Amino acid sequence: MPERGQRALTVAVYVVLFVLGVLLGVIGSFQYPRGPVPLVAIVLDLAIFVTCLLGGWGLRTFLGGIIPAIGWFIASFVLSMPDSQGSVIITATSAGEWYLYGGALAAAAGGSAAFILWARTKSRRR
Repeated sequence: MPERGQRALTVAVYVVLFVLGVLLGVIGSFQYPRGPVPLVAIVLDLAIFVTCLLGGWGLRTFLGGIIPAIGWFIASFVLSMPDSQGSVIITATSAGEWYLYGGALAAAAGGSAAFILWARTKSRRR
């Protein structure tokens, strides 16, 4: 029975990390142009990097580092597509590009860094 409870807890943590990634994407899509451009976009990029890194480190899996990135990608890139009237939420400005491209790189780097750190920790145990 403890294995079943552990598995349920792990799935719940993955779901929470995914939702956190989606929330970071939605909030970032509306907040990236605030303040001195592109400072807020860079801070939002760092937020997804740290989320991916800590998710992978906390769960000790690559999937833990990549799940928030998947949520962020879905939310951010869906909100960057034009609707039927042609309006977009994430514009093709320098702040928008910093947010989208920087966030994509930060998410990939966070997931990769989590994987590298997890692999090192696992190899040291052997």
